[in-house]
Amino acid sequence: MNLSKLMRPRVTNIYEQKKAWKRWLFLVALLIVGFSLWYTNLMIKNIARDERNKITTWANAIQQQVNLVNYTDDFFDQIRVEERKRVEILAEATERLAESGDNENILFYLSIISKNTSIPVVLADEKGRIMEARNVDFSPDTVRQFTPELMEEFSVYPPLKLDYYSGNYVYFYYKDSRLFSELKVVLDDLVESFFNEVVNNSASVPVIITDSTRTSLVAWGMIDSTRVADTLFIRQTIEEMSASNDPIEIVIADRKHFIYYKDSFLLTQLRYFPIVQLAIIGIFLLVSYLLFSTARRSEQNQVWVGLAKETAHQLGTPLSSMMAWVEYLKTKDIGEDTIEELEKDVNRLNTIAERFSKIGSAASLKTENLVDVVYNAVAYLKTRTSNKVVFQLSPARGSVILIPMNYQLFDWVIENLVKNAVDAMSGQGQISIEMTEEDRLVHIDITDTGKGISRKKFRTIFNPGYTSKQRGWGLGLSLSQRIIREIHNGRIFVKASAPGKGTTFRITLIK
Repeated sequence: MNLSKLMRPRVTNIYEQKKAWKRWLFLVALLIVGFSLWYTNLMIKNIARDERNKITTWANAIQQQVNLVNYTDDFFDQIRVEERKRVEILAEATERLAESGDNENILFYLSIISKNTSIPVVLADEKGRIMEARNVDFSPDTVRQFTPELMEEFSVYPPLKLDYYSGNYVYFYYKDSRLFSELKVVLDDLVESFFNEVVNNSASVPVIITDSTRTSLVAWGMIDSTRVADTLFIRQTIEEMSASNDPIEIVIADRKHFIYYKDSFLLTQLRYFPIVQLAIIGIFLLVSYLLFSTARRSEQNQVWVGLAKETAHQLGTPLSSMMAWVEYLKTKDIGEDTIEELEKDVNRLNTIAERFSKIGSAASLKTENLVDVVYNAVAYLKTRTSNKVVFQLSPARGSVILIPMNYQLFDWVIENLVKNAVDAMSGQGQISIEMTEEDRLVHIDITDTGKGISRKKFRTIFNPGYTSKQRGWGLGLSLSQRIIREIHNGRIFVKASAPGKGTTFRITLIK
């Protein structure tokens, strides 16, 4: 008795300490996770700020290059205007030359015309016959008529109509000079190299350059080249980029363009890294917990099996002796009632020994009448329980509810629940046992009018060693749960309970 009193609080406090440790460990885990998320988020913000600074510097450089390209384009426009003026002067000089009769004036106009060594010009009549040509790529001696190719080549600018003489009109055709054309190629190369440089300078940042419509691609970088032709993909990518950063608007050669960009792949990886990290840690902890729980349950099962079989073995010797003494007492002049009760107790001990011997073994299930099993168990316990405890069972004896069960082990469960109910009522109150059928399930509800159980302990009471009694080891409910769950493939749980009003345990079995 003294050993039991010393051990009970210690065993019971294990679960209180376990709960406290769980709370502390959970708090520490939250602190670790919180610090990890905070620090990673701080790093992401710093990298994002650094990327934004680089993008800003990059955008400023782009704007400077745009200014250079626009300046060059303006310069070419001025050259084009100057060439137009020169062509007009040439046309006027040609017209004056036809009208002038003064030799001195003729020499002056010829001087103006002869100094044109760069602008291709063609003088043709209304029928397209070439009268004169200078600085052209064909020979005026062999080509005397405008061909469609030549007409297309010299139709970039509208020709000048000249009154050559006496109402006879000629047309003065011209096009850009070779120098201007070469400079135009340089300008186009400059624009193209600008776009390439923009894309290359954003090697770590996905970028798309569009025209003024924001739909047609001009250049791109860090984008899957196999999907560039997919308009839906490009539209979605542009929308994502617009949501992340405002596009940079640039004007090149009087044409508006937009540069779209988004965070680098590295920054995106870092943003989702904490979530992936926590998921991996969570999976690792879950797997570790399951492995340790399985190992712990296996170890507990081995302890239970060893303890049960050793108990059955130890009970075997005194039981054999007691059975022999009962047979001996039958030959003496002793009341039959006394011998009958003694024989019941000996049989009960034998049943208990069988129960322990079946723990850990493959228990065989046999179809039994649940009503008879419960009534027989209660009948034995009634004579060994206070008269102040009232039992109510339903349905009435004689009803039939057939289920597969191990008689000895299931009887043990009923005994444990009834004894706990009696202790909860301090030997005074009412115990109701109700058996009901529902489809292929059978429910056994055992209700007492005892002190009840708080909701937070509904699961804890089934842990080995948990008890609220002054004497006891807290093994009854744990054993009952193992018998119902592992041998009968059923469930046992607290259906309802309220402090001071009583408790209802439910056992659910499959037919």
